[in-house]
Order: sequence, then structure tokens, then C-alpha cells
Amino acid sequence: MLPQDPALLALLLGLVFFVAVAYSSVGHGGASGYLAVLSFFGLAPVAMAPSALCLNLLVAGTSFSSYWRAGHFAFRLLWPFLLTSIPFAFLGGLTEVSPKTYMLLLAAVLIFAAYRLLAVVPPKPEESFLRVPPLGVALPVGAGIGFLSGIIGVGGGIFLSPLLILLRWADAKRTAAVSAAFIWVNSAAGLYGHLSRKDIDWSDLAWLVGFAFAGGLVGSYLGARRFRGLWLRRILGVVLLVATVKLLRTAF
Repeated sequence: MLPQDPALLALLLGLVFFVAVAYSSVGHGGASGYLAVLSFFGLAPVAMAPSALCLNLLVAGTSFSSYWRAGHFAFRLLWPFLLTSIPFAFLGGLTEVSPKTYMLLLAAVLIFAAYRLLAVVPPKPEESFLRVPPLGVALPVGAGIGFLSGIIGVGGGIFLSPLLILLRWADAKRTAAVSAAFIWVNSAAGLYGHLSRKDIDWSDLAWLVGFAFAGGLVGSYLGARRFRGLWLRRILGVVLLVATVKLLRTAF
């Protein structure tokens, strides 16, 4: 249940709004942030994973719409990852496991990715490029990301975005657009898996959805049309560091 105290409720909704702004500006849905915020208020992240995935669907969908309209989306980069991530995200959502080991593994991956994004400075002006990875690489990567994402209750953009940028498969804005679409589809598959094995109480979701939607509109507009590629890299690095801290706090 959401906090009954009006001040605590306002704080929770404000944090959800700002998480949505920060994540949607780089094409992310924000599930890891929502899980961490909800845990701060005494709500178990595992129990709230379906709600976080619903917020992910909303914010990632809003973000994708903005990046797509701005002309940054490339379907040929997305589909090889989706081919295996969709069934494995569903299987991950069906899998009943303790999240601690996966949270620690995720935190290690995020620390490395954030360091690379914050420490490595791209050329100025940043090159616009698109290099589709071979199927032999994209298919197993999509499967691994989908399965872990389904278990933890996230969309997988925190895994895919660093790979796309660090391996120079896409520039920052194409990465954000592809990640938003990837997150939306995998969140839907993971949510279906969660719903297939347990009942969910949706009574408190309306407030969270409203504030997440507002934050998604603001962040996706800023990311798609106002921020330069370098700033997107910096924002993504900071977002990953924040997500790491929140995940470690949840794990311990």
C-alpha cells in the first residue's frame, strides 16, 4: 500500500516523477529506480516488480514516441535483440528466485558501464553512426538481457544501452530510441510472466502512473529534442550510478 501520510505520499510521487524524467531522457523506463524508491517506503521490491513494469511500459512508450518522431529510431538495430529477449523475458518473469544475487550482478555491470560513459569523452561534434551487430552476437545478448530483466522486473535498457554505445553499434540518440522500444516490449513480456504466476493488487497504481506519465513526457522531450549527444552520455552515466546505489541499498 502507498503511504497514508500526505507528506510521505507527496515525497513518493515526487520521486517517481523525477525518476521518470531522468530515465526517459535517455530512453529508459526507470523500473530499477521505481523499485528502489518503493523499497524506501517499506514496499518490497519483489512484490512491487509488476507495478514497476507497468510504469516502465508507460514511460518507455512515451520516450519511444518522442525519439521516433524526432527520427532517431532504427528498427534494423532492434529486432535481432528482440527475437530472443521476448521469450526469455517471459521465462524470467515466470522464474521464482531470490533477487539478491542478480541485484549484485546488475550493480557490478552498471558500475562498469557508468565509468565508461562518464570517463570516455566522444569526439566533438559527436559522430552519428549505426552499425548493426551480427546475429551470432545479438541473439545470445538479447536472450541473456531478457531473462535477467524478467527475473528482476526491469525492461533491460540498463544492459542494452551501454552495449550499444560502448561497442559503437549506435550513437547516443539512436541508442535511446532503440532502448525505449526494447524496454517496452520486454516489460510487457516480463509483466505477462509475473501475472501468470501470482495475483497483483492494482489499487495503488493510478497515482504512480499519473506522475510517471508526467515525468516521462518531460524527460523524453528534453532527451529527444534539447540535449546534445554528449549530455545524453553524461546523463546516462549518472542514471546508472544512481541505479547502482539504489540496487545495493535494496540488496542489503
